Amino acid sequence: MDRLPFHSIYRHNIVRVAVAVPHVRIGDPAFNAERTVALARQAHRRRAVLALFPELGLSGYTLEDLFHQDALLDATEQALAQVVAASRELDPVLVVGAPLRLEQRLFNCGVVVHGGRILGAVPKSFLPNYREFYERRQFVAADHALAREVVLLGQRIPFGPDLLFRATNMPDFVLHVEICEDLWVPIPPSTYAALAGATVLANLSASNITVGKADYRRSLCASQSARCIAAYLYSGAGFGESTTDLAWDGHALIYENGTRLAESTRFSTEEQLITADVDLDRLRQDRMRMTSFNDSAQRYREILGTLRTVSFELALPTGPVPLERSIERFPYVPSDPAVLDERCYEVYNIQVQGLMQRLRATGMEKVVVGVSGGLDSTQALIVCAKTMDRLELPRTHVLAYTMPGFATSQRTYRNAWALMEALGVRAGEIDIRPAARQMLADIGHPYAAGEPVYDVTFENVQAGERTAHLFRLANFHRGLVVGTGDLSELALGWCTYGVGDHMSHYNVNASVPKTLIQHLIRWSIATRQFDPNTCQVLQSILDTEISPELVPGGTADQPGQRSEDVIGPYELQDFHLYYISRFGYRPSKVAFLAHHAWGDRERGSWPPFLPPEKRREYDLPAIKHWLEVFLHRFFQFSQFKRSALPNGPKVGSGGSLSPRGDWRAPSDAQATAWLEELRRHVPG
Repeated sequence: MDRLPFHSIYRHNIVRVAVAVPHVRIGDPAFNAERTVALARQAHRRRAVLALFPELGLSGYTLEDLFHQDALLDATEQALAQVVAASRELDPVLVVGAPLRLEQRLFNCGVVVHGGRILGAVPKSFLPNYREFYERRQFVAADHALAREVVLLGQRIPFGPDLLFRATNMPDFVLHVEICEDLWVPIPPSTYAALAGATVLANLSASNITVGKADYRRSLCASQSARCIAAYLYSGAGFGESTTDLAWDGHALIYENGTRLAESTRFSTEEQLITADVDLDRLRQDRMRMTSFNDSAQRYREILGTLRTVSFELALPTGPVPLERSIERFPYVPSDPAVLDERCYEVYNIQVQGLMQRLRATGMEKVVVGVSGGLDSTQALIVCAKTMDRLELPRTHVLAYTMPGFATSQRTYRNAWALMEALGVRAGEIDIRPAARQMLADIGHPYAAGEPVYDVTFENVQAGERTAHLFRLANFHRGLVVGTGDLSELALGWCTYGVGDHMSHYNVNASVPKTLIQHLIRWSIATRQFDPNTCQVLQSILDTEISPELVPGGTADQPGQRSEDVIGPYELQDFHLYYISRFGYRPSKVAFLAHHAWGDRERGSWPPFLPPEKRREYDLPAIKHWLEVFLHRFFQFSQFKRSALPNGPKVGSGGSLSPRGDWRAPSDAQATAWLEELRRHVPG
């Protein structure tokens, strides 16, 4: 795949799959073959490598006893031959439905066709024979087959429900086929296939429609794809099937690990072809991580050992193939307002619940928190206030202190005081400059002699003094120091180790990334969690430049540092963090996804509370530069800090960096492998 261009999804182990709903004519296989080929050509033009068609689509599903007519079965075989011949000029693997006479029996089959040959045929395992279904009247189930190979259209092919179709040139593309009712049983055949390595599960269906059935199909496909950590493709029969006693809605679905990627328009009188880009790396990575998935495979190893692999070379489109999948710019922040509302509600409650339990367990009723007027301490202070409300304790049990230093701006100073007063906590102020000057003098730092030397020692003396004061205040008042540092800063090592802002008794923000903290505060304003005065203060904090405020600026209201000038844009670095830590993607793939998400300001959706002036775009050179910064800082520069983190609650499936939870790594690792992969494979 390295020979493919950077801007092709196939270079990054992403495949485009298609699900078709063609017109059918009952008893007219030649017409059905023509429509199948026409949609297969559409899938080819759309650069897909797999196209799935409905159950018995070459003959029509509603033929009933006409399935036993030789003229119809002859015509169906001829129709299949048409499809096979047409596939010579098409890239996609085609999975088509046909009734096949084999061993003097009739099987309801999915036939897998590619490059002018039949790769195999899969008979239906479970035949429904209840309510409106009488399939056993015409067909036999898969376990009636005597042979594991059959001759079809002059080719000797594998035959059975136990076939895995594996692409030799894209090893993570492993296809399994099942048919309609096979998904409705307690243990679908695709379950064993997935445990044996199948990543793309395809279902040819002719499920009729009744009220409420579509939702049930969605839940079946979603749950099967999630349990199997796989893509699940479903093609349902549509317009043209007989409506003697039933109706058909042409329902096509594509899911990936529980997430719906595409769905057809039901009850359409037009033919349809839906496509989606399936991320095979994502499936493989999740399977590697989920030990219970692999334990299940071990438990059923005797069954899995009976499955057969059919190897073939996938026809991969050449040239650039842009990603058509929606990639959230803010993976930690949903763009759907309803989902975001639920997410923010949950995050707040997880943080509050964690702090409540820690106070109950220790028997303490007070917390100490430093308030800088920045985003992180604002979120921590809000959590502390809400915790006291839930514990039915006065908010004055929150001992909040602003601690101005050499570079504290008037804006953040005013915001800190305004926030503490608005929330009704017990507010205090400690000027750390005298203590910081004394320490600088004690160690012989040039600043103590009047020289404007603003080095890392100058910065960390201030951070250390603040933390030292907070811990001693906690001792004095019998309280807990609540940490404020967020997940993004921990990932980038943007915190002062040990005696600085790295340390606390309990850190409520430990697994909350900077972008989510920004939107939690925006959500608090938008949903009126507080009175108008408090919301006005919160908005002022959101509008303030992110800065550690440790180096003096040009004016009293102008910070001398911008965090993002050093460590990169938080929105971009949070994107990198999500895909590196959650999925273990190669840096080149992360860059590819980031460019798709961030390379066009107008493409895709934005979180509803993000104002237009905050909506930015990044070209590939910028992404590559900041990703290089991220990789060096994340893998080589800052793990020793994460190895000594205080406790804090995990809030999201995006993970945390706690050494006791989601992330365990050596402090002495080198970033060489990641940096070399990035430099070698990302242009610009």
